[in-house]
Amino acid sequence: MQEIIIDEYFSSLLPPLDSETFARLEESLLQYGCQNPLVLWDGILIDGHNRYEIIKKHDLPYSTVTMDFDSRDNVVIWIISTQIARRNLTAIQLSYYRGLHYNTEKKLVGNANLKTQQNQGVVQLPHNEVIGKIGSTSSRLSEKYNVSRATIERDSQVAEAITAIGKTSPDAKRDILAGKARISRKKLRELSAGPEEAVIETAAKIEEGTFTSKSPDDSKQKEAKLPAGAVNSEMLPLEKEFSGITGEFSRELRILELSGDTEALRLAFRSYIETLEDMLSLI
Repeated sequence: MQEIIIDEYFSSLLPPLDSETFARLEESLLQYGCQNPLVLWDGILIDGHNRYEIIKKHDLPYSTVTMDFDSRDNVVIWIISTQIARRNLTAIQLSYYRGLHYNTEKKLVGNANLKTQQNQGVVQLPHNEVIGKIGSTSSRLSEKYNVSRATIERDSQVAEAITAIGKTSPDAKRDILAGKARISRKKLRELSAGPEEAVIETAAKIEEGTFTSKSPDDSKQKEAKLPAGAVNSEMLPLEKEFSGITGEFSRELRILELSGDTEALRLAFRSYIETLEDMLSLI
């Protein structure tokens, strides 16, 4: 049997399974065997990591299939596309994958070894991907994932931050993608533009279990306990954030409604809903 190589970075791209889901997968493999082949690239496992772990544990028979890719970046894009198509992902997992797809494809397009293809105006993307014209990667991916260009570009920052956190602490990255660390996409976007020290500090707090996205001072806590009928002239943090998001959306909505672009309207509403879901997850 061919020796299978485990690549830590490829493994880190996969959303972690909770213990219950992993147990169900193990039960299924023990009862029915491994029905689908493990997918390899140059002997490296790129699909079937959880199954392979169970296969090794119980010494189960399995088969493999090999796929051809020009580079690791092409493999990354294939893994991302496969995971998004296959799984019911959380909002933060979707943001991470879309952003990582964008960042990887931008890097792929800019690689020196694709210079000839770039001069012709096209780049050959991985299996099941269309030929992409050089220019607006965000436009192409916004169509692929049915979100706005602005969402793709924001997702890029989310992916950058999660990747940076993962380099400092793989456990912290896993906790974020598993939903154990309650960190908003807004906070991740801020980290992507901030100093490395902030990333390191956040990763350490997530690993320790002490990270919190909220740090209300005593005055804010007192304001929350005001008696009924009392008026607070200052906007509270959540109220201020909601007001800013809604105001921005209202301005965008007016422009799009006047333009008559219904598809752009749908994308704007979807982006607004995603942002509200992000806020809700932290309450």
